[in-house]
Amino acid sequence: MNIRSQLLVLLEENRGRYLSGGTLAAELSVSRNAVWKAVESLRGSGYGISAVKSKGYRLDDSGDILSDDGISCRFRHSGVFRVDTRKSVTSTNTVLRDLASKGAPEGYVVAAEGQTEGKGRQGRSFQSPSGHGVYFSVLLRPSYSSADVALITPAAAVAAARAIRDVFGLQVGIKWVNDLMVSGRKVCGILTEASFDMESGMIDSAVLGIGINVTLPEHGFSEDLENIAASLTDRQAGKDDERCKLIAATLDYFWDFYEDLPSRSFLDEYRKLSVVTGRDIYVLSGGEKKPARALEINDDSGLVVRYENGETEVLRSGEVSVRVASG
Repeated sequence: MNIRSQLLVLLEENRGRYLSGGTLAAELSVSRNAVWKAVESLRGSGYGISAVKSKGYRLDDSGDILSDDGISCRFRHSGVFRVDTRKSVTSTNTVLRDLASKGAPEGYVVAAEGQTEGKGRQGRSFQSPSGHGVYFSVLLRPSYSSADVALITPAAAVAAARAIRDVFGLQVGIKWVNDLMVSGRKVCGILTEASFDMESGMIDSAVLGIGINVTLPEHGFSEDLENIAASLTDRQAGKDDERCKLIAATLDYFWDFYEDLPSRSFLDEYRKLSVVTGRDIYVLSGGEKKPARALEINDDSGLVVRYENGETEVLRSGEVSVRVASG
């Protein structure tokens, strides 16, 4: 962590107390002037830091600020991620794919306050109102087989579900393959896009994008989403740096799985969180809507379904969509 991130950790651990410049300098092994510069830099990012002569510095309640330091200071996996936060982007996946083509390293993270062209599966859009959610992507350069790379999305779903539980105390369900649900409504979408090396035929990079609705947009969700989408809270404003905590926790949990993706250590939990298996669904593909029964999720995270004529099929990620039948 850089000095700003280390300073933010110290101030957060002592929230409500003043720490002298000398104490902070000693803890960080830097000069008092370096502490002052770090404080000014954090203030420039929006953090409220009080300074009182003979007392020192104190972190004030600054609400829910999305910042490089606010995310980075919370990682368990040190040195893995490089965070780049922005006010607004077309899509964090689009921005990161461009950076990947220019040689950005694995672990590069782009997070944004809002997206103007948020992306969902199969060309759909993802509503991304500024300040009301977490919208972030992480660059991966996997050495795994293409079959194992397909496990990235379900692994990320379990990681996000754990993070939501930790930060908000909510239990979410997973609708195969990439949606997280609360009370039948979508709170999170996940999109993984891979790029191939044309000469070797191997995967050059994969960009994992995650969007989570945290607070209610001022004017609610758009008309076509109001009965489909939901947020993690019924508040219109964030608090306690909850978005930074959510991003950091999601990436940490995901990295736990990604380091040994072929072991499928996340799969049992993915199955337990499924809101699809054992239920009647519709399989949507090529304009068709076929009723089926969702039987199980296999070891490759494929959804095994049985149609009304008795035939079974394994649905693969990215090929089709499913919709849970009413009731």
